[in-house]
Amino acid sequence: MNTQTLIISVSPQARTSYLALASIGRRSLSTTASQQSSGQYHRSDFMGQGFTGIYEPGQPTKGPLGGASIVGAPRVTPKALKHHLDQFVVGQERAKKVLSVAVYNHYQRIQELQRQEDEQLELEAQEQRREMSHRHPVEDEFPGQQPALKVNPPQSPSQTPPVSNSSLETPPILDCTPLQIEKSNVLLLGPSGVGKTLMAKTLARVLDVPFSMSDCTPFTQAGYIGEDAEMCVQRLLAAANYDVTAAEQGIICLDEIDKIATAKVAHGKDVSGEGVQQALLKIIEGTTLQIQAKPERGGSGRSPGSVPGNTGGFPSSNPLDGPRGPGSGAGPPNLPGSKGEVFNVRTDNILFICTGAFVGLHRMILDRISKGSIGFGAPVRASNPESGAHETMLKGEDALFKKHLPFFVFPEQPAPSNPFAPQQSKSQQQTYNTLDLVEPSDLQRYGMIPELVGRIPISCALSALDEEALVRVLTEPRNSLLRQYEQLFQLSGIELRFTSGALREVAKSAGGMGTGARGLRTVLERLLGESMFETPGSHIKHILITQDVATLKSAPLYFHRGQSHNFHATIAQEEEKWEVELTTKETPSGANSFEEYRRKGLVAGAGGFM
Repeated sequence: MNTQTLIISVSPQARTSYLALASIGRRSLSTTASQQSSGQYHRSDFMGQGFTGIYEPGQPTKGPLGGASIVGAPRVTPKALKHHLDQFVVGQERAKKVLSVAVYNHYQRIQELQRQEDEQLELEAQEQRREMSHRHPVEDEFPGQQPALKVNPPQSPSQTPPVSNSSLETPPILDCTPLQIEKSNVLLLGPSGVGKTLMAKTLARVLDVPFSMSDCTPFTQAGYIGEDAEMCVQRLLAAANYDVTAAEQGIICLDEIDKIATAKVAHGKDVSGEGVQQALLKIIEGTTLQIQAKPERGGSGRSPGSVPGNTGGFPSSNPLDGPRGPGSGAGPPNLPGSKGEVFNVRTDNILFICTGAFVGLHRMILDRISKGSIGFGAPVRASNPESGAHETMLKGEDALFKKHLPFFVFPEQPAPSNPFAPQQSKSQQQTYNTLDLVEPSDLQRYGMIPELVGRIPISCALSALDEEALVRVLTEPRNSLLRQYEQLFQLSGIELRFTSGALREVAKSAGGMGTGARGLRTVLERLLGESMFETPGSHIKHILITQDVATLKSAPLYFHRGQSHNFHATIAQEEEKWEVELTTKETPSGANSFEEYRRKGLVAGAGGFM
């Protein structure tokens, strides 16, 4: 029996390929077995696979960033705004917090509205692309071409045959509009000169939205002499350079809003009180106004932001600069903001910050909480107190204020005890601001109509400035009055210095004027008026204001060139004198002489009978 053997010759290249395929097969089998056994994956397991992830911009984010903010990290926070206000405004902690939160929420509302608008535009673009997908290209390439007929046209939801409903129930109404965040307007009330207007102006310098301030005093009802209430929106539109979209997201500050309170008129209409409040209702709540661009009064034909001296034939970028005359060639007559052009501005998203002194409102609050002079043991409240601006502050009424205070106050953390510090009196009473207890009913009694009060849900009171706060106003803010006058004298090469006792006397004098921080400038002008006249251009290089100078007991101390040593020595002497005076005030009353010390010792040894 013959056995035949089949011999197959394999080339070296094919042998190498077969070995490689066999090794890959064994590797895949071992990898699968290891995955099934251990349950872990390695990076090398996915080397031969393509990317299968899908990202759709319109869908919610998944994964670790699923709970992140939709609009990203905020560029400004309430704490950042308050920190900026701390550099310019002294005290008023709660007012700064309330205003910072209101401005921050306004930012958030604007960003959310912008996101919803972008999302709506994206949905409309998707719907348009979906409709264009069924069009034949020949319809767009050749104008007038008949639309192509489709064999199986897509059936729209409207063409779907209605399902028979035996019960004949009315289908529910579906409202797919997104959630709308309403605005919260703010009311700041407090005495004159405590920082209401300053806080609004300080925030205006750092905001990325248009900001305008309007005084309510000249406002009158439409049709009468004065300014219409719509003027506040016109100023905001001018501040936005007549950009309607930017103006509709701005902030308006209505200053002196208490001046439009309802007044009892013997005859006729109250055109500057209740009439103005009625006009402000729709503006504050939200409406569409037709604003006509008008040049500033005075015949200049340009707005406050235009460049003066631009009298050439070149076109101006100012929206209020129209053509300068027939044939002047200054530009087209349809320039944005020119006379006669009308802008439609919506006030739904404009934030309103109202400020006012509301003189006499604290008496109405005290009457409401039964804080009058009725009953035995009740403190008698004078009808015309002599405390000036401090009449809104009360002391020693802890239980009464805690009962009626409309917000929670965090307890103060006790400061660490210092055994070397002077002992303070334990009977020191805490000071409270009466305006913190304000309610909408109090504002209605003052003269504000209920409709307007209801459209301003947030109210915050500012406290009157005492002597210690006025000293801080003089020295701490970045643009304090003391630094302003020092810089003013420095421009003439003169150094101006105030001693600690002089600053205290200046604050004491300003506190008695009843005008708040504005009284500080009045006192400083009286003290430095003669020096500002005599010293510029003279040989005087140093001016020192001491405590005696501040109390008008002596003239300011002048030091010429070369007397710098005497100048600094006098300052050190005055400061040492002030420290001694403070120590005397803080130290409890003791024996001032040996005889008095002996007498008090005998009294103590005799048990107090002597």
